[in-house]
Amino acid sequence: MPADYDAFLLVSFGGPEKREDVIPFLENVLRGRNVPRERLLEVAEHYYHFDGVSPINRQCRDLIAALKSEFESAGLHLPIYWGNRNWHPLLADTVTQMRADGIHRALALATSAYGSYSGCRQYREDIERARAAVPDAPAIEKFPPFADHPGFLSAAAARLRAALEQLPGAGIVYTAHSIPVAMAQSSPYEQQLRTTAAKVHELAGAPGSPTLVYQSRSGPPTQPWLGPDIGDYIRRTDSRRLIVNPIGFLSDHMEVLYDLDFEAAAIARDRGIEFLRCGTVGTHPDFVRAIREMVQTAMKNGVIACAGVCDDACCPPPQRPQAPRPQ
Repeated sequence: MPADYDAFLLVSFGGPEKREDVIPFLENVLRGRNVPRERLLEVAEHYYHFDGVSPINRQCRDLIAALKSEFESAGLHLPIYWGNRNWHPLLADTVTQMRADGIHRALALATSAYGSYSGCRQYREDIERARAAVPDAPAIEKFPPFADHPGFLSAAAARLRAALEQLPGAGIVYTAHSIPVAMAQSSPYEQQLRTTAAKVHELAGAPGSPTLVYQSRSGPPTQPWLGPDIGDYIRRTDSRRLIVNPIGFLSDHMEVLYDLDFEAAAIARDRGIEFLRCGTVGTHPDFVRAIREMVQTAMKNGVIACAGVCDDACCPPPQRPQAPRPQ
């Protein structure tokens, strides 16, 4: 049935925009987790490598600009808002502004295409936490994971075809952010990635079968995470030309720029492998159009959850290791 949405909300992870932001940003990301300070400082160096500027906020602004144009061209008159989990503009501040603007019911899209605790359910919790902090907050309904949308697949395939034109005959490996095995076992994350990689590979007319690996793990060595790791894959591969396709990311996050363009590329260079990192969907017109189509469908039928997946028990939060108590 038709739904009376009166705004669109982009929800993202957030990132620092100057060196002084890096430590407080990472403290927000790691709050409540038993992560040693040394690890936080180690990750901070990744951001300092780019003068403290994460690309993700700029990419959100670029996506919003593209969506405004797409909405206007389609006669879709919805104001677009943007709020982050970990850095400004923070989600609660955005919800406050939406209430002040008289918004009653919004559609929300998170910058994560796959189902898992951190990639889907946690964003739903973020939205509800922000609404709880704002009296008379508007209702906000989040889209479910959308990696199977034809527009997302088409955009990803176009990026891969462009990479193959630059490096013909190269081997192809797909990457996504690693997560704890326990989190993966209670979510559709791994299967959705494998299905998406296979569809993109086929649409792009790529040779052979797709290979999926992982990157950017951040847990303690004693905790099993999804593998194999992209670095280990590059050290073992027989390919002399290699395209790395970060299919698990919507845009060129820090994990893409540092972990792939810097670290993985260095491993490939040491082995004499020609290396090319495939582009993410970003603001590809097919992906922007896909979001517009999702919005128009929701305005006709409401937000339709993933059958058998998006319920109260799906993608539960991970059980984090607790710091030992003093004796």
